Amino acid sequence: MTHQSRLLSESERVDWLRLIRCENVGPVTFFRLLERFGSAANALAALPDLARRGGRTKPIKICSKARAEAELDDAARLGARAVCSGEPDFPALLAATDGAPPLVYVRGHASLFSKPCIGMVGARNASAGARQFARKMAFDLGQAGVTVVSGLARGLDTAAHEGALDTGTVAVVAGGVDIIYPPENAGLYHRIAEVGAVVSEMPPGTEPQARHFPRRNRIISGISAGVVVVEATARSGSLITARYAAEQGREVFAVPGSPMDARAAGPNGLIKDGAVLTQSAGDILDMLDDLLRRPFREPPGGGFDGPAPLVPDDSTLARARREVTQALGPIPVTVDEIIRQCQLSPSVVSMILLELELAGRLERHPGHRVSFLPDA
Repeated sequence: MTHQSRLLSESERVDWLRLIRCENVGPVTFFRLLERFGSAANALAALPDLARRGGRTKPIKICSKARAEAELDDAARLGARAVCSGEPDFPALLAATDGAPPLVYVRGHASLFSKPCIGMVGARNASAGARQFARKMAFDLGQAGVTVVSGLARGLDTAAHEGALDTGTVAVVAGGVDIIYPPENAGLYHRIAEVGAVVSEMPPGTEPQARHFPRRNRIISGISAGVVVVEATARSGSLITARYAAEQGREVFAVPGSPMDARAAGPNGLIKDGAVLTQSAGDILDMLDDLLRRPFREPPGGGFDGPAPLVPDDSTLARARREVTQALGPIPVTVDEIIRQCQLSPSVVSMILLELELAGRLERHPGHRVSFLPDA
């Protein structure tokens, strides 16, 4: 399939938002549905039957057109807009990652995504020296034409944004694009919205919760060609961002620190595991051309206008459902392993997993793994 960047019509944008806000529809399922049915509108129409075939007994909750339009209106009043995967302003590297959000809200300048992007993360209780280092590195990267991406958190994130303000920085937030967290970063938030960009996949007004932060972290790494960790404890959420970066094929940079400081355990461990030892912005810039030349798969999104793949007849699917369901269990396994064990075509297994997920009986995990939820 040849991907063509294009703007969605307003009705298509509403349908995309409706689909991703439907019950049991996550990013992976969203694009499976789009690929299978050719459009979000067709996928919405197919959801009830798919969920029923997956074993669901009560109707699946489908986001209404009115609710989706109200959400888009709320964003517009805030000065934000929904940008969909495959549109010109959607971050190209993010679109090329598995599990990328189908749309994000952007408040500010989406043109920053067209420049090389580097993520910077680290400890919330960062040392004064680490904050100074991060501020200087972000400034140097910005002066070299790089967009610095971080998460607006206390400590290292704040320092990174401050260093890159003059050249534009991107803050990816865990709640709605209008929710300032932590509150003491209100001034920084408004400055970023003015000269940089604030990004979120959550509906406006959403208060950030613990489960939202790993989702935010995958966007930080997905937007970026590489991620640098300045300070982080061994259990820091910054290491989640580094792990996502590695899984997405991005480079991981780490700033070494004293083994006597617990906040150096994270980056020191990353270096031991193969991260690039980083002492200045120059260490990143030296590698940037190579990073940007790395091949990425074509982004999913607005190019699903070809014929839908062939679907086996009902009797074949019924037999295959039994085999796939028996092969699944509470322990996550890869989709490839399901295909191998059941000796079924990838398209058949994909369709059955889609049905089970819409029925609330399947959970997806990182690394293309899935597990069964028999009591859902």
